[in-house]
Amino acid sequence: MDLKKQIINTLKAEVVPALGCTEPVAVALACAKAKALVHNSKVTNVNILVSPNIYKNGLCVGIPYTDEVGLQIAGALGIVGGNAEKDLQVLEGLREDQIQEAKIIVQKGLISLGIKETKEKVYVEVFVQAEGGSAKVILQEKHNRFIYLEQNGEILCNAVNLEQAQIADLSELYEKPIYEIITEIENIEYQELAFLLEGLEMNEEVAKVALEKKMGMGVGKGFLDNMEKGILSDDLMNYAMMLTAAGADARMSGAPIPVMSSNGSGNHGLTAILPIVAYRRKFDVSKEAYARALAISHIVTGYIKHYTGRLSALCGCGVAAASGAAVAIAWLMGADKERIDGTIKNMVANITGMVCDGAKVGCALKLATAAATAVQSALLAMRRVIVPSKNGIVGLTAEESIRNLGQLGIEGMTVTDDVILGIMQNMQ
Repeated sequence: MDLKKQIINTLKAEVVPALGCTEPVAVALACAKAKALVHNSKVTNVNILVSPNIYKNGLCVGIPYTDEVGLQIAGALGIVGGNAEKDLQVLEGLREDQIQEAKIIVQKGLISLGIKETKEKVYVEVFVQAEGGSAKVILQEKHNRFIYLEQNGEILCNAVNLEQAQIADLSELYEKPIYEIITEIENIEYQELAFLLEGLEMNEEVAKVALEKKMGMGVGKGFLDNMEKGILSDDLMNYAMMLTAAGADARMSGAPIPVMSSNGSGNHGLTAILPIVAYRRKFDVSKEAYARALAISHIVTGYIKHYTGRLSALCGCGVAAASGAAVAIAWLMGADKERIDGTIKNMVANITGMVCDGAKVGCALKLATAAATAVQSALLAMRRVIVPSKNGIVGLTAEESIRNLGQLGIEGMTVTDDVILGIMQNMQ
């Protein structure tokens, strides 16, 4: 597959709307699919098994349409009113009576939740028993990728190995030099990238909601208040920080508003897009330039996630999505190859130590830091202020730096992930 097609196919697969945090949404999606397989008959028992990373990210995050957190209520909503045909917007349009019914299902103990012993980062397994039969559903690798469907003991789909060609295409894409990919994005016809502009509007609207009314911790609104008082300046860095934090305030508190996700995460989408929104509010640049900048941001985010893993002990918003936004901003400023590489090196040197301790309202602080660091890294690189190679894990090239980051996340922080999950469980 040629490079242009790889880029466009990847963007269309990885940049999609999502309603609610994607880990509980994946559980709701699997439950909704299982419910459909039993012909929507009355459910008597639901058993949910998830990977440790799904469990971690679903433990404390707000669930849309409720004032509750956790994977069990998400699964119950999927059972009662979820529509699997809506993909990551599976919970869109739930009625009040369905929400109350879901809460009753949880209270009655009809939904059990456990952690699956698996090396897969994204894994959701749901077994449903109902008056109309039984069903088993497995999601793996991506939050919306069904790899196994079973109905009344009959296997309808067992696609564990059917995606290898697509995986190979991604590997080929993410083994290419980043600047080569960016050069190709510069040459893609604008109309083929214009669909990405929807994410600018969608994610800015989410942020505006939390700036008008305090949501979650109110981090974004807190920054806005300080900017209006003159304590903080209304510059690009602070504006990006404010918008991105506000988006997380809304999403992590469970606001039933869709966001444009990136590489399987709504928070990644907020971080990859909202600093570019901030740039748009400060500088006059064409829609075509923004479409290309968004493509660069999402592709660089995916590039880094390819090496760090879909979910990990590292905060993907900080190390991946913010790096994507940083490169996009540097590109908008006219960065050449040296400055693009330098932007990535600055990000790797600066924010690598940010860990992921699950999705929650406190993520707004991390997204604020990530967005500010993205702008900072780009601005410094444009002045050729770049962390030297062989400084810590910073490699000779941007690509080597990213591979080093991936090695740290996968080989060096497995125990960290286990410890984080243990601490979180002990506090419940």
